[in-house]
Amino acid sequence: MSLVGEFLIALALVISGIFGFVGSFGLVRLKNTLQRLHAPTKATTLGVGGMLIASMIWFYVEKDQFSFHELLITMFLFLTAPVTAHFIAKVYMLQSLRKEDLPDTKGPHGWSVYEDAPQGPPKP
Repeated sequence: MSLVGEFLIALALVISGIFGFVGSFGLVRLKNTLQRLHAPTKATTLGVGGMLIASMIWFYVEKDQFSFHELLITMFLFLTAPVTAHFIAKVYMLQSLRKEDLPDTKGPHGWSVYEDAPQGPPKP
């Protein structure tokens, strides 16, 4: 293995370890749910992504092939973490409201879908 490849892999692993430690520490030490939400969705996601990138570099340097598995896992992780964080934050904010304060949707779907929202493109 080349020296440059080993350096890149070591750099990616050290950076991902730092992000993973900061994310885990933040999850334990922060006070409420919205503060704790940033630790796993930001720092730990970058930590796991860094390890997967180090694995991709290793496969490319050592085996002379590009690993699509790690790339797909990284893309899935970076796409799903913000969506999960959004839903957790939405539920947390709605838990603080009373049922009377929620908007009336007049539909079978509850608060997540509004019936008066425009359906389709605007009419000329």
